[in-house]
Amino acid sequence: MNAFTLPELIEKLRECAGDSDTYDLDTDDVNDVPFLELGYDSLALLQVTGVLDRELGIELSDDEVAAVETPRLFLGLVNDALGLRAA
Repeated sequence: MNAFTLPELIEKLRECAGDSDTYDLDTDDVNDVPFLELGYDSLALLQVTGVLDRELGIELSDDEVAAVETPRLFLGLVNDALGLRAA
C-alpha cells in the first residue's frame, strides 16, 4: 500500500468538516500549521479517523489523534499504523 498523503488528508478533512477559512489547502504549505489554526478541531480529526478506520482498516486511539497537532504529525501517525513512513 502507498503512503497516505497530504492531498488525501485534505480531501478527507474537506469531506468531514469543510474547507479551511484561513488557508488555501491546495496551494499553501500546511504540513506544519496546527489544525486549530487551519480551522479544524479535535472533532474534525476524529471524524477523519473514523473514515480512515473504515476505508483503510487502521485503528487510531482517541489519545493518539488528540496528541497530533499538525498534518505532518497526523500523516506520520496514519502511515505508522499502515506500517509505512511518509517520504
